[in-house]
Amino acid sequence: MKSSVGVLLLFAVAASGATRVKELASIEGVRDNQLIGYGLVVGLAGTGDRRQTVFSAQSLANLLQRMGVSVSPTAIQVSNTAAVMLTATLPPFAQPGARLDVTAAAIGDAKNLQGGLLLLTPLKGADGQVYAAAQGSVVTGGFSAGGAGANQTMNHPTAGRVPGGAIIERGAPSPAPSSKIRLQLRQADFTTAARIAAVINKKFGVDGSIVAKAESSGAVGVQAPASYATRPVEFVSEMESLTVETDRLAKIVVNERTGTIAMGKEVKIAPVAILHGSLTVEIENNFLVSQPSALASGETMVVPKSTVGVKEERARNISLKNGASVDELVRALMAIGSTPRDIIAILQSLKAAGALEAELEII
Repeated sequence: MKSSVGVLLLFAVAASGATRVKELASIEGVRDNQLIGYGLVVGLAGTGDRRQTVFSAQSLANLLQRMGVSVSPTAIQVSNTAAVMLTATLPPFAQPGARLDVTAAAIGDAKNLQGGLLLLTPLKGADGQVYAAAQGSVVTGGFSAGGAGANQTMNHPTAGRVPGGAIIERGAPSPAPSSKIRLQLRQADFTTAARIAAVINKKFGVDGSIVAKAESSGAVGVQAPASYATRPVEFVSEMESLTVETDRLAKIVVNERTGTIAMGKEVKIAPVAILHGSLTVEIENNFLVSQPSALASGETMVVPKSTVGVKEERARNISLKNGASVDELVRALMAIGSTPRDIIAILQSLKAAGALEAELEII
């Protein structure tokens, strides 16, 4: 027996909606920075790296050497230690003394980081400079337990977090606020960029002066007016609170592997007629037992019996008038019994025929 499962998601999207500039764009240079480090987690209950992971033993020997204890890496066999890679995100304008969350992940053959303690580890940026130092208890979101051939593992016990475990030692490389600002749109669009510039000019432009100018589909240049020359932070705060009527691209996303379709309600289609049908062929093998009578000569045998069935469904069709939307198309297709996978094939055919007024993305 063969079955298929599909999901159809139809989102009702308003024709237009007011959105704050803060959600649509960010200030150039005001961004997060990724940090990375290499460290050791100790205190594991025998679930750390084994002898095959040589770099954890070397790291532990180097750490002990700096503390005045001389020991050869080949003489160390400690299963309570694990080598980990650390990652953290340094937010813009972060000041020294603030704390960050750190993620720790085992890079050797450690089985579990539960209950481990991360030793003091420097976190570096892409420029090689140390921006934070991390240390603290590792909290895992899973566990691993068992023995004698039976064990149970939940989630990923070889990765965990150190909440507030990193202290910032160097300020984030963020630009100082100034009267000249450049906005970067999170989704490039010429219409949205032009509308953002128009809204800013309407709010801050004096006697029709030009304060903002759309440089491209992804950037808007802004020059703070003279009244805000010494107050760039207040100017940015008021500018980000302005609302803009955004423009959305009509788009349909299809996942053929799972049979999932996500589309907007207002997507239009051109006048088109759709003819849809299917042919099903089923072949079934049954095995019957041939049993001779009690006094007859013969042997009991298993005899195969094949049954072939052919079924062709009646062709189904729908007709849509000019200006019809995808919402109407979906309702019509469901009315004739189409499945999500049928609708995927129909949408692809409509796009190929030039009748679908939306971008079709297959993932």
